[in-house]
Amino acid sequence: MTDDNAVLIHIESNVGIIEIARPDKFNCLSINVLQGIDQALDQFEKPSLDIRVILIRSQGQHFCTGADLEQVKSLLTNPEELSDFIKFGHSVFARLESSKFPIVAACQGLTLAGGCELMLACDIVFACEGSRFGDQHAQFGLVPGWGGTQRLTRVLGLRRALDLFYSARWIDAQTALNWGLVNYVVPEDKLHLEALNYCLKMVNRSQLGLVTMKSLARTGQDLTLNEGLELEANLAPEILMGYDVNEGISAFIERRKPKFNLR
Repeated sequence: MTDDNAVLIHIESNVGIIEIARPDKFNCLSINVLQGIDQALDQFEKPSLDIRVILIRSQGQHFCTGADLEQVKSLLTNPEELSDFIKFGHSVFARLESSKFPIVAACQGLTLAGGCELMLACDIVFACEGSRFGDQHAQFGLVPGWGGTQRLTRVLGLRRALDLFYSARWIDAQTALNWGLVNYVVPEDKLHLEALNYCLKMVNRSQLGLVTMKSLARTGQDLTLNEGLELEANLAPEILMGYDVNEGISAFIERRKPKFNLR
């Protein structure tokens, strides 16, 4: 398989699946991989496909071991191209974070450095029991460039994030779960199925509700508590007056499954 086919896309019951397919390179992130993720988002945003949730997964033993260091080395003599590579990766991960879709990652094996930055841009993370997580930039004289210093600190807190940056050590799945870095730890042979089933549960939920909650939660991280509460209080009445809320309450009273607007 050439690097031109390093990212595959699938659709299963309104779930858009982005699959990194460089198992021989431990799914490290080349320019082509970043472009593939970006192009997959372009595809999934087309109304005709009716995608409601996105799952990011990888082939082979490891989710992603970071940036393609061979490619990074080849760019060191061209500061402009190196800067473009970093900025493009930064923009792709920011696009995942701000996407209207809930985004789930399924991580097996190693999730390191740039792979960890990719995972951090997702909303929900499944890990398998033998998986490990870490940031190895310091080991190679590198620094995160795709949001790692900001997102990891927000997820783990300053001291734990700095420990991972300084030590370049790996933590196991149970530690990642205890620290709040991942949401679920499942058997390795059930990782992709469990992650997909989680996505499928979201397909028939109120898409407006999911989008609104993601937006409020993400935006609120950069606000004071009072500012975030005000944002929520201003937006909630608008949502509560809509069709989905009326349908959800009616379904509860009538003891049936709600039929939400799916756009």
